[in-house]
Amino acid sequence: GINQIHPRVRKVLQLLRLRQIHNGVFVKLNKPMINMLRLVQPYVAYGYPNLKSVRELIYKRGFAKVNHQRLPITDNAIVEKQLGKFNIICVEDLIHEIYTVGPNFKQANSFLWPFQLSSPNGGFNKVKTHFIEGGDNG
Repeated sequence: GINQIHPRVRKVLQLLRLRQIHNGVFVKLNKPMINMLRLVQPYVAYGYPNLKSVRELIYKRGFAKVNHQRLPITDNAIVEKQLGKFNIICVEDLIHEIYTVGPNFKQANSFLWPFQLSSPNGGFNKVKTHFIEGGDNG
């Protein structure tokens, strides 16, 4: 969770929509975002996703935010109803918009609920060192 950490770091995690342990989100990388990631670096792992990862995340763990409710993305009707005005009419359009960080990335990303990821199968091995340094922390 986000208990017992500095209030500034907690606020950044809330801004990134990372309110629970093992949550994941997509972010648009710009100068302010780099500074925010630098602040929360001990608590998160980040990197550039490939198209396969984006597609698998959205199809397997993708949920839509409709009227503040978490709904599974079962068909294209949900996507078209919420994002049709931004010319995103199917799940593949949503994947393309997220992967290419297109002009409607903000709307597409806020339509997606933060991904609830599972903990590693074998548990964490090297918790002492950070993810960037080859460990499991973050």
